[in-house]
Amino acid sequence: MSECPCGSKLEYAKCCEPVIKSQQQADTAEQLMRSRYSAYVMKELDYIYQSTHPSQRNDYDEKATRRWAEKSQWEGLEILSTEKGSQEDATGKVEFIAHFKNKNNKHYHHESAEFVKEEGKWYFYEGHIVPQKPVIRSAPKVGRNDPCSCGSGIKYKKCCGKES
Repeated sequence: MSECPCGSKLEYAKCCEPVIKSQQQADTAEQLMRSRYSAYVMKELDYIYQSTHPSQRNDYDEKATRRWAEKSQWEGLEILSTEKGSQEDATGKVEFIAHFKNKNNKHYHHESAEFVKEEGKWYFYEGHIVPQKPVIRSAPKVGRNDPCSCGSGIKYKKCCGKES
């Protein structure tokens, strides 16, 4: 009994595996998203292709997908939001972050993925990388020659900004 990579806390055999092995259909866009993540982890790359909408398969790069899946150490999936994508819907969006390591460096893939359902079957349609938000400071930046923010009365570079 192994836990499903998608983060559901269910057994893989009772969660994503039946969807990946075509024993059952994904009921929702989120379930399809989770199964696709699990397919990357489990190197079930034929499923990635089959769960991509037929109109989008021309852009599918099997070699690059395989290389990414095999060279990555998958560390978890975060579902940030879902919009539509229920059993009654024909479209859905899932925003997620897939965490992984590559060459011992931590990375993440933050995407807003669009899904469509045709003839009762959900497909991944397209994804858009979510850009990193800019850092917004809540306090003004302290310069090296400004008075230290700790209140000591000396320059920041000679106080809290002093290099060890």
